[in-house]
Amino acid sequence: MSAAVSTQLLDVISGAILLTAVLTLWRRDLAAIIRLLAIQGVFIAGLALLLGVTERSGELCLAALAVAVLKAGVLPAILRRVLADSGEVRETAPLVNVTASLLAAAVLTLLAYVLSGPLVALAPSAATRALPVGIAVVLLGFFMLVTRRRALSQVIGFLLLDNGITTTAFLATSGVPLVVELGVSLDVLLVVIVLQIVAARMRMAFGSTDLDGLSELRD
Repeated sequence: MSAAVSTQLLDVISGAILLTAVLTLWRRDLAAIIRLLAIQGVFIAGLALLLGVTERSGELCLAALAVAVLKAGVLPAILRRVLADSGEVRETAPLVNVTASLLAAAVLTLLAYVLSGPLVALAPSAATRALPVGIAVVLLGFFMLVTRRRALSQVIGFLLLDNGITTTAFLATSGVPLVVELGVSLDVLLVVIVLQIVAARMRMAFGSTDLDGLSELRD
């Protein structure tokens, strides 16, 4: 694969990762948001595979396979099960409306480009020039985490944040060791399973997964 083709593919995949992150803030339909998260997982796996092919690294190709299985398969399947059990369809009462969310996404993306400028200048390359995308996804995931009321939406925000960290790691260091990637992925899977149990308990106690219900708890 020529360097020009590799760079173009890298730009397209990075743009797709950022676009799916922005679309998760735009959509209110929880099933659609889970689909976007799965699609983003496919693109992150594609990014790792592209870097693996470019650098002829078998470890990166294995990491791409692990990312695809976990982020595009296992985690979305768990979220779909939680969604089916909850009976909820939409994020009905976010703290920030759609218009403000999209404006915040634009500001956070610009902030990511400003913050990553010095890092890109240290070692300019096709991968590091896409580094702002990973940082932007981290910021968008954190924004979603703090502005959504539903437990499932907050889990998705957490996973979006993790996707940003993974993307940043691949772009900044051409991937982390496979053992570390697998360890972090298993930690994320464990967190999602625990949050699934917490959401189920909340639904049994309050009839919904609206985290405002926790304000009713008293000693």
